[in-house]
Amino acid sequence: MKLYGALIGDIVGSTREVHNEKNEDIVLFPSGSDFTDDSVMTIAVADKLLHNKLSSQGSRKSYATWYKQYYRRYTNVGYGQMFSKWAESDYYYIQRSYGNGAAMRVTAIGYACKELEDVWREANHSCFYTHNNHEAKVGARAIATAVYLANKKESKEDIKKFIEKKFKYTFVPLDHLRGTYVFDSRTSYCVPPALQAFFESDSYESAIRKAISIGGDSDTIACMAGGVAEAYYDEIPKEILNRGKGIIDIGLKRVIEDFNNEFL
Repeated sequence: MKLYGALIGDIVGSTREVHNEKNEDIVLFPSGSDFTDDSVMTIAVADKLLHNKLSSQGSRKSYATWYKQYYRRYTNVGYGQMFSKWAESDYYYIQRSYGNGAAMRVTAIGYACKELEDVWREANHSCFYTHNNHEAKVGARAIATAVYLANKKESKEDIKKFIEKKFKYTFVPLDHLRGTYVFDSRTSYCVPPALQAFFESDSYESAIRKAISIGGDSDTIACMAGGVAEAYYDEIPKEILNRGKGIIDIGLKRVIEDFNNEFL
């Protein structure tokens, strides 16, 4: 069952966003661990893809509709003020946020699309109403692309080279990053470190631990790294998976099951 990787990364990072733990030797599920808006919006994208197929007419507005619906179902999971104001509105006005909220939620796009051009189109559509900003759209395309290529079992080296060339990202070793890394939800600040955590990992668990060790916006960084890592490694350790599934809401788990039956 794919998609759990992103959600479990979010859960593991949920208690570390304010109080960073810049090391890999952590308790994965401390008291208070829970899913956040990262998980909810990841499933909103998956649900949209289930009910409004790829390339369907009105895809941009369809994403926005699912975001608003899921916001109303799960209201207290840590949304940013800008997104909350938009989601509570009855209007579909366009926001131009450069925040990492667009990149954190696109894991399902990497699985559902058959071609890279489809991945990029859907990622752009998913950004249109909430993150209509070049930086945010690049980040969303980069994470969805990494999931797509990882699921195709491309090598890490090839994934890294492709993303460097296509999206003009520069990757810094985590050992050089941790000392000065601080909280900032800007897309270009969060996406490359999240991908670097995956590149330096040797397992799903390793990717999550490395993502947390960076610091900063821990739940989102681990959500992105976890989504890519699950696509690449195909396996989440049973104990970690069971702990995560025990925290995730049953409604979210039902969408995961339906998405896997439809696309995987």
